[in-house]
Amino acid sequence: MDQESVRERIEIELLLEGVYRMYGYDFRDYAYPSLKRRIWHQIFREQLQSISALQGKVLSDRLCVDRFVRNLSIPVTEMFRDPSMFKAFREKVVPKLRSLPSIRIWHAGCSTGEEVYSMAILLQEEGLYERTRLYATDMNSLSLQTAKEGICSLDKMKQYTKNYLEAGGKRSFSEYYSATDEGTVILNPFLRENMIFADHNLATDMSFNEFNVVFCRNVMIYFNDQLRNRVHRLFYESLSHNGILVLGSKESLHFTQCESSYEELDCNEKIYRKIR
Repeated sequence: MDQESVRERIEIELLLEGVYRMYGYDFRDYAYPSLKRRIWHQIFREQLQSISALQGKVLSDRLCVDRFVRNLSIPVTEMFRDPSMFKAFREKVVPKLRSLPSIRIWHAGCSTGEEVYSMAILLQEEGLYERTRLYATDMNSLSLQTAKEGICSLDKMKQYTKNYLEAGGKRSFSEYYSATDEGTVILNPFLRENMIFADHNLATDMSFNEFNVVFCRNVMIYFNDQLRNRVHRLFYESLSHNGILVLGSKESLHFTQCESSYEELDCNEKIYRKIR
């Protein structure tokens, strides 16, 4: 590594340390290549010239911090994203949930909430929503606020409808939202009745309940091995016996410290069951 690269890495480490000490947001164990790319993207967006300049602005401007966190926490999602996963969940996990008197599901890193609303629809159609509590958490407060409001862009509904049908949807998707005059849609309020939204940082916070299912999809691909193992331990401790863990399409339990504690329910869709 040349001297310039060493200096750049030190500056990034100082920036992240400052953000953590000042605000409690911990990006120190995120995968470096992606982190570096997003930090430089933020520098250009803020019309600055250096990492040090971004550090100075972040430590003195709360609005800049919000933009910084939003950029690094990667709020990208859609309803019934990866429809085959939802179809597999409907076929392989829902039958296991039917025998439970109550169901607790955690959507970790829920972003703007499309996944948790998708799960609410699926459970409603399977007759399980009334006895379910959906816990949706994220470290990004702006994303959480969007999730709580249940508002989506109207121009996304065509894709969402396609996803819903491919995921095994049983009704007309339009039953679940109402269009507004502002080019948006509002998801049906009954979908929020059993949802709990809360701030939670996977890098620093602990388990807060026992869950039958944990979703964490396409979040840990941005973590280094140390943080990834920490989060897997957190999920393991949060799952009940025979609990279900659902990861993203690019993620796996292979080579993690918890690998032997699960069995695969669907290797293609990354659905696992805790066995010990």
